[in-house]
Amino acid sequence: MTATPSPDAPAVSRTALDARLTATARAWLDDALAEVTGTGPDAASARTDPATASAGTGPAWEARFAAAGRHCGHEHADAVRVLLLATARPGPETLALLYHRGSAAERRAVLHALPHLVGGPEALPLVADALRTNDTTLVAAAVGPYAAAHLDQPAWRHAVLKCLFVHVPVDVVAGLRRRARGDAVLARMLADHAAERTAAGRDVPHDLERVLALTAQARP
Repeated sequence: MTATPSPDAPAVSRTALDARLTATARAWLDDALAEVTGTGPDAASARTDPATASAGTGPAWEARFAAAGRHCGHEHADAVRVLLLATARPGPETLALLYHRGSAAERRAVLHALPHLVGGPEALPLVADALRTNDTTLVAAAVGPYAAAHLDQPAWRHAVLKCLFVHVPVDVVAGLRRRARGDAVLARMLADHAAERTAAGRDVPHDLERVLALTAQARP
């Protein structure tokens, strides 16, 4: 299965993955996807009901999700995990469980998968949690297409400022040009931040100036 990747998210094309994975890793992924789709030896456990999930057990593919880096290489783990999620299509409750009990890398994959799996704002608490961290990889994953579609404007402004605080390039902020354009409140927040940095003898980052220039553009 191939899900459409976002500009800042790892590609989840099986064909692209196969070109990069070793034969051993491809075989492992074959087994993992078979478990997800119910065609593998553990097909009976491929679905999780809320009671089972809350008890801390789940389908075999969830263990595969956690083990992706070990078997496919950490450089490919994001793409493998997003592919597993895009194939399994878990609901918001299962995504929240995977996120909160996962490592930073597993949390990042959940965030990247949200645009493919959750059509409404149900997963915004996961975005909010990631934005409270100082992990730049989590912050970058949190400001993707899902945040662009569902964060309200005040929360989105603070997400942009968070990127500036922790030095996440604003190029990863999905919908930046559309949402920043003509935003006078964001402009004031950015100007205040720039003034604070200048008063402290610190440079004003170029990204701040870029976003500030966007706020000066008229809305279409």
